[in-house]
Amino acid sequence: MKIVHKSGNIHKNADGLSRWALAYTPDNPAWVPQEEHHIEGICATDIGTEFFNQVKESYEIDKNCHILSQLLMKDCKDPSLSSKLDETWK
Repeated sequence: MKIVHKSGNIHKNADGLSRWALAYTPDNPAWVPQEEHHIEGICATDIGTEFFNQVKESYEIDKNCHILSQLLMKDCKDPSLSSKLDETWK
């Protein structure tokens, strides 16, 4: 989809996210032929708190998962953490 910004005060309060999306086909005025695949939708899942906590606790208990979580939170800037991973996790 190609989004074009047009400056001005007309329709300043319009909410583009509240509109029905048009299919991304040649019939759509915003269609631009591209070789890449586009996201056609987003799926969100609601999981139970108990299950979420079990997964979170398992990450804290497992040494390698815990280290990977720390590396991701620190943006992988701590080389001493990555050296603590088991060989198969590196």
